[in-house]
Amino acid sequence: MALSLRSASQARGFLFRMGFPGSQSPRRARILGLRIQSVFLEAEIIAFLDRVRRVPVSGQPQVKGAKSMSYVFGPVRSRRLGLSLGVDLIPKKTCSFDCLYCQVGRTSFKTIETKTFIHASGVVKEVAKRLLKGAPDVITLAGSGEPTLCSEIDRVIASIKEMTDIKVAVLTNGSLFWREEIRRRVLKADIIMPTLCTAFEHTFRRIHRPHSQLDLGAVVNGLKHLRRNYRGQLLLEVVFLAGINDSENEVEGLKTLIDQIIPEKIHLNTVVRPPSDPGALPLDRKRLEAIETFLGPRAEIVAEVPPVAVGAGKETSSAIDLLDVVKRRPLTPADMATTLKLSLEEVEDILKGLLIKGLIHRLEHSGTVYYLSDKRDA
Repeated sequence: MALSLRSASQARGFLFRMGFPGSQSPRRARILGLRIQSVFLEAEIIAFLDRVRRVPVSGQPQVKGAKSMSYVFGPVRSRRLGLSLGVDLIPKKTCSFDCLYCQVGRTSFKTIETKTFIHASGVVKEVAKRLLKGAPDVITLAGSGEPTLCSEIDRVIASIKEMTDIKVAVLTNGSLFWREEIRRRVLKADIIMPTLCTAFEHTFRRIHRPHSQLDLGAVVNGLKHLRRNYRGQLLLEVVFLAGINDSENEVEGLKTLIDQIIPEKIHLNTVVRPPSDPGALPLDRKRLEAIETFLGPRAEIVAEVPPVAVGAGKETSSAIDLLDVVKRRPLTPADMATTLKLSLEEVEDILKGLLIKGLIHRLEHSGTVYYLSDKRDA
């Protein structure tokens, strides 16, 4: 069982923090079945969480603008983490950057101000329910925007780690770690994956089109401060764009900064899916390999999706099957559910992951929504 609340008292605390009625009373908590040592009772608790999911809790503040859509997507095969269960904490394209290479599209709301955005309890309940279906390699806080803009990210990380031993990763553009409160909120994550693409201000502004109050110096200093306080794995991504940040001068400048930040690994990436701007062009493999050699043994090219491992699970095979059918013709979610013998909920979860990964796109025709692969068979 992927989910593991390790003791009855821990489970009572978990339910109390999530704001469920009756959890303040030890007697009531026992009635709810908080003898966690039993695998059967673990499932009963999650079933209970799911039943009360839509019941308003007395005294719980309503989050203005909180997302009503599903927070959890996948799991999908990640180029860097294996089988990744995604958690989306931010409305689509709410970000501090508007990167040329972004596969999710142009930023619609550029900001550096954190907001609640979500109900932490709702996120955790969705994760708990999904983990009953199987264990991914990692739970990744990522998705449609910059996750550190969510002021509840620390609650989400702590609650997930309390109920499972699966590692939690934060996929971030790294732009806000100059703020101490944002660094503090992510310190309990097992893996933090920020991005750094250049050592030069003009290139930084060209690639990322950042919020007007951001500059490269603050971003780099934030990453250095994070490294000093963070005890987990820091995996630094560098996205290379042909003709923009791939010159010898650019790469040498990057190496100087990277040596000061001291990440465990340096992930070398380039454009592999349709970017938000047609001016974002990929590097060829030969140039990436030369940069990998120059940056040293910590560097690793991640610009290709690894093959799916045998036994990776139903969710991965279903995603592959879905991609295969939408290569041939546009389909509605209902068409996919019928073709693949999945529930509509399962199809929508897979679609969300594939949309965020940039592998499919949404098409509306005569009031009906269709999905189509970005790579068509000839």
